[in-house]
Amino acid sequence: MHVYVTGATGFIGSYVLRELLARGHTARCLVRDPGTALVEAERDRVERVRGDVTDPKSLAGTMRGCDAVIHLVGIIEEKPSRGVTFERIHYEGARNVIDEAVAARIDRFVLMSANGARPDGVSAYQTTKWKAEEHLRKAGFPHATVFRPSVVFGDPGPEHEEFATRLARTLVKPFPILPVFGDGRFRMQPVSVEEVAAAFVQALEREAARGQAYVAVGREAYPFVEILDIIARALGLEPKPKLPQPLWLVRPLVHTAGRIGLLPISPDQFEMLVEGNTGDPTAFYRDFDLTYRPFTPENLAYLRVRA
Repeated sequence: MHVYVTGATGFIGSYVLRELLARGHTARCLVRDPGTALVEAERDRVERVRGDVTDPKSLAGTMRGCDAVIHLVGIIEEKPSRGVTFERIHYEGARNVIDEAVAARIDRFVLMSANGARPDGVSAYQTTKWKAEEHLRKAGFPHATVFRPSVVFGDPGPEHEEFATRLARTLVKPFPILPVFGDGRFRMQPVSVEEVAAAFVQALEREAARGQAYVAVGREAYPFVEILDIIARALGLEPKPKLPQPLWLVRPLVHTAGRIGLLPISPDQFEMLVEGNTGDPTAFYRDFDLTYRPFTPENLAYLRVRA
């Protein structure tokens, strides 16, 4: 297939692009800057088109000749002064891409949503992802698939940062005692970027994936305090003492200082963190051929270089 990819220059997108090529597909990547680096190998199988998901006019005609779309564009925090909001990127951007795919008569569409996406989510991150899902469902593609990844880990390369790298850099490495929200027992279910990328590409080809929404989580869930210990070991450190911070005390602080960038966590990220991030992995591992990569110090060895 000739697959139109948005977000190919991002952390997950770079892995999806490699997986597409490995499985014999070709790709047309939407980029805002034509000079942005993509996969270096097999350049004859990767083409670029210039455009921006927030500008529907820039998308017009760019999908002509493609068989499928994989939409990956997303943000983890807002920058309203620059017009970067969850509503604009997650919903309006996805809506523009979906509408252009309908106009181009694309048959297959794969959307990256987020675990916890729902109309009554605890954050705008979740509710805008849900709105994008709803728009896709109403579009009527013959073959459409939604993935809702939890926190995704894997070597982000020198240009990007994923959640384990961020935690290592901002918390585990610099602090001798680690402050944690509440008792730190809220659970997370990390999934490797290699598995996410493989599932995205396989979803284009598999009948079982048609019309499905998958919770893309690993097989094991860990309390947040254990996540920190695993990251410490990956860095070659011993686990550090934890200092619980009452939620009633830290929530107002995060919702004020975090909103103006004085903390390394935004209010949306805080609420999603303390809610937990888990799910049932059964369908994800049943419908796709995936090599499970547990969240272990060995599989986080890249942190010694990246964090």
